[in-house]
Amino acid sequence: MGEGVVTRVLAGFFDVAAGNEVYRCRARGVFRKRKTTVLVGDRVVYQATGPSEGWIEEVLPRQTELVRPPIANVSQAVLVFSAVNPEFQSYLLDKALVVVSEAQLEKLIVISKMDLVSPSALDALIAPYLKADYQVIPVSTKTGTGVSKVKSALQGHTSVFVGPSGVGKSSLGNALSPALGLKMGEISEKMGRGKHTTRHTELFLIDTDTYVADAAGFSQLQVDVRSEDLRLFFPEFALFSLDCPYRGCLHVEEEECGVKQAVRMNQISALRYENYCQLYDEVRHREETRY
Repeated sequence: MGEGVVTRVLAGFFDVAAGNEVYRCRARGVFRKRKTTVLVGDRVVYQATGPSEGWIEEVLPRQTELVRPPIANVSQAVLVFSAVNPEFQSYLLDKALVVVSEAQLEKLIVISKMDLVSPSALDALIAPYLKADYQVIPVSTKTGTGVSKVKSALQGHTSVFVGPSGVGKSSLGNALSPALGLKMGEISEKMGRGKHTTRHTELFLIDTDTYVADAAGFSQLQVDVRSEDLRLFFPEFALFSLDCPYRGCLHVEEEECGVKQAVRMNQISALRYENYCQLYDEVRHREETRY
């Protein structure tokens, strides 16, 4: 027997990568009886029955598990958003940051197409995220700027690429590894622009112990945290919340709020705060209409 990583799930078969070999496996019936679903990213024990076939005997304990996309053992989310074409979408980025933070993943923000905006415009775009202590790497696949930094940040991780269509994830994948870009492009073409689906998730090996996956289903991202906990996922609020006179201040309607004062003093990004309020309203509305 050996251990490997499930890289693809297709019609009841599971591709298990072990070293330089890939085995097309089936899962034992015991998994159905236990209602255990084998996911892309699962680390498994397999029994080879031929040069490229086998059975999955055991699913090893998961470190993390995502629902959208359905993938296990991801350690890092790479949030890819373009500076322009399409226009930078700060609300979607902030929403995605909450989702991946709730999943306890490391976060890397990649701003693509940096060559299409001025340095001052780029600085203004990324400043709120640097101030909030996020790691941000601007890249241009046309000039190659930033690509090596992204590749270094991926090393040793199983990373999931998150971001809306048209931001250049396939181009970035191609810059990181030509085979990766080609495969990601094929998936995007099959899905169609703006028609993401969670049905196809695949892991790609780009270096030793370094896997990446493209997160189909990005448009279906939903924040599952409680509205009263949402403030905890905006790290720059923490220090200024100490100045709030109310215990458990939500930083929305309260008077004399320390966070709102910090926004007025330009110590917290007004745009990030506006996105927080919009997201709070969205989550609160869903809570009120759930039953």
